[in-house]
Amino acid sequence: MENRFGKYIEAKRKGQGINLRRFAELIDHMSPAYLSDIEKGNRYPPDREKIAKMAEILGLNAKETADLYDLAAFDRASVEKEKSSTISSDLPEYIMSNEKLRVALRVARDTNAGDDDWIKVIEMLENKSNQ
Repeated sequence: MENRFGKYIEAKRKGQGINLRRFAELIDHMSPAYLSDIEKGNRYPPDREKIAKMAEILGLNAKETADLYDLAAFDRASVEKEKSSTISSDLPEYIMSNEKLRVALRVARDTNAGDDDWIKVIEMLENKSNQ
């Protein structure tokens, strides 16, 4: 496993001045030994709820939280050797609950949408949310 997730968590935790034992206490039902194994890359990243709790405790912003979910998915994929079989755990429920989104993603895939196309979509959505 590449362990980008564990290294990221450890760096953010230490940056906040939170020791491993205290951080584990703040995360419901996680032992310090288990957290240590995650940070060292000896265990898979935790489930979605634990990742959300970690992000909350560390005071991560939306971008950092999204990055955290992605790092967890990338680490799982590195073990499975198949990036296409793993998706960030904060996304499946949203994707599967929105038919138009699934259609849009398939159209993007089928038309080989590139970064420039996605930048336009992101800008459009950000402009909408700023109105």
